[in-house]
Amino acid sequence: MIEEIDIDGTGRIDVEVMLKAFQTFDSDKKGYIESSKVSTILQMMNLPFDKEELTRSLAEHDPKNTGKINFDGFSAIASDILDEEDDEAMQKELRDAFRLYDKEGNGYITTQTLKDILAQIDDKLTSDDLDGMIEEIDIDGTGRIDVEVE
Repeated sequence: MIEEIDIDGTGRIDVEVMLKAFQTFDSDKKGYIESSKVSTILQMMNLPFDKEELTRSLAEHDPKNTGKINFDGFSAIASDILDEEDDEAMQKELRDAFRLYDKEGNGYITTQTLKDILAQIDDKLTSDDLDGMIEEIDIDGTGRIDVEVE
């Protein structure tokens, strides 16, 4: 879905695409759209969104509750939704990767396994870097990293 509006392949929505979508609904060229139209535009751009999240984002970008959103507000809302989608995709990727290393299906990997994985991903990480990361992740100090696997 993002690919459909990611013209240059950067993983981000191009400003021109957002502007064109915004201008389609700002036909009077007033510089704003009715906030009630934001969900329609997002659907038109094929961006899935949670209605509660959209309501919160609209309130944040229209604090005076005018019912109007300018382009900056609209693009910020679209970015909020993309960030949420990116977070969900990252969580899924992490769960999938976790399953690969949790060969016994115990629901955890050891901190040493995680260190090895991180060292393979980024060979510039020092032992101190890795220890610091593990210290932040292994909050309970068990030497295991648990994950909620769906």
